[in-house]
Amino acid sequence: MDAKHRTLYAVNEVDNYEGTPNGGVSAFAIDQQRGGLTLLNQQASGGTIPCYISLDKQGRHALVANYGNGTVAALPLGEGGKLQPASSIDQHTGHGPHKNQANARGHCMLPDPAGKYFFAVDLGNDTVYGYTLAADGQLQRLPTPAHQAKPGAGPRILTFHPSKPLAYLINELDSTMTALAYDASRGNFREIQTIPTLPAGFTEWNACADVHVSPNGKFLYGSNRGHNSLVVYAIDPSSGRLSLVEHVMLPGKTPRSFALDPTGRVVLVAHQQSNTVVTYFADARTGRLTPTGVSVDLAAPVCLQVYPDFLRG
Repeated sequence: MDAKHRTLYAVNEVDNYEGTPNGGVSAFAIDQQRGGLTLLNQQASGGTIPCYISLDKQGRHALVANYGNGTVAALPLGEGGKLQPASSIDQHTGHGPHKNQANARGHCMLPDPAGKYFFAVDLGNDTVYGYTLAADGQLQRLPTPAHQAKPGAGPRILTFHPSKPLAYLINELDSTMTALAYDASRGNFREIQTIPTLPAGFTEWNACADVHVSPNGKFLYGSNRGHNSLVVYAIDPSSGRLSLVEHVMLPGKTPRSFALDPTGRVVLVAHQQSNTVVTYFADARTGRLTPTGVSVDLAAPVCLQVYPDFLRG
């Protein structure tokens, strides 16, 4: 969503858009009273099978990661929040040792907290790239990667700490979480720690998915598809290192996405394959989760965004 919660932007996870080898990006106007959506327009995503979208801090461009062919793109936002054709597209190259790393695969593209640098996480070649974005919408890749993950790790999504120069990277293919120190002056990272997202002894298939820091900055949450759990870590306030709090076993399959409400009190988890969204209370002191007993049926949910205006009062 844009900063004023007037427009919602979504990727269309396809590999053919209006007869071209592209995915799509859609813009919707949000009804400020009821929350309903009205389609404004659509554009090609600048690559195939897009899977992540974010906005720059000025609300002038949408940034898209394309999983299918490993590109990232910037799309200017026009009058009324409508999407304009891509102003810049950058092609990643290379591959990793895992069977899912046959080519570059863009999986995340987002700004840093200051909006100075932008980071693209590539699952296919185990790399996090840094970029700047010019006023005219041109992406410029920094000469050195911002972070190089372990071969075969499959980095998926990056998230920043709300108040400290820290970031956390969830690695899909080897089921690990990486803590990173962020150098905001140079736009790069230093690895602090990498630890498992799974309990010892679990040997079945798993693929990590989503990652979020609690609003108070004390805890980190990640989701496991296969083990079907949320892993909860405590964040050391001095070093940024992680220590395991618990694994929360979920009642559904494939938690591809989850979200925390702005207060950090409620966690919502989307089960893609069992078609439910379930909710938990989060303890602000311990980080532990307790089921609320509330859930909703929803067909194949894959991304959750919380609209904070509806929580007022």
